[in-house]
Amino acid sequence: MSQEKESGPPRLGVLRLALWGAALVGVAGFLYIIAQSSITPRAKGGLTDLTRGEMSRLILPAEAAPAPVTSFLDAEGKPVRIADFRGKVVVVNLWATWCAPCILEMPTLAKLAASGKDRDIVVLAVSIDRDKDADKARAFIGKNAPLEFYRDPKSSLPFALKPPTAAMPTTLIYGRDGVERGRMLGEADWGGKDAAAVIDRLLDEK
Repeated sequence: MSQEKESGPPRLGVLRLALWGAALVGVAGFLYIIAQSSITPRAKGGLTDLTRGEMSRLILPAEAAPAPVTSFLDAEGKPVRIADFRGKVVVVNLWATWCAPCILEMPTLAKLAASGKDRDIVVLAVSIDRDKDADKARAFIGKNAPLEFYRDPKSSLPFALKPPTAAMPTTLIYGRDGVERGRMLGEADWGGKDAAAVIDRLLDEK
């Protein structure tokens, strides 16, 4: 057997990963929209006019759901929940080292995190890599300061979302009240003006 077959997804070409990622994002996006269409009208508005440019694919839920109570692990292996950061605008990015689009967008999430150091913004980059790849994921995040290392080796968080997601990357935005205000399936520039406009709008909400 060739070494390529034994190595699995991490050794697949970037193009092949991108094609698979695009397919997963498309399917997940379709399912998300179908699920949301059956929910009652949106409880909170205010972001519709900002779904443009890099944020044109931002999905605004019909009714913002609270963050799941499912915990994940911080760099020291201690359990953490999204609700622990309530009162701030929280950006949760679900990623993996085998996901090419995840790797490409991570520096933009680091830029967003840096811009929020003196503001009420928290960026949680949560790796869903398995335990055997934890060191690789940790090293990668270490190159994208000031992001901190979080992980969910059992991939519990993606399936605890309402609706769940299978797309990588998936980025969720939670308002100060701890409910989901937007979701991006696939790569985006989180360090640009379009993302900043969304975050600033949520920061202004009391």
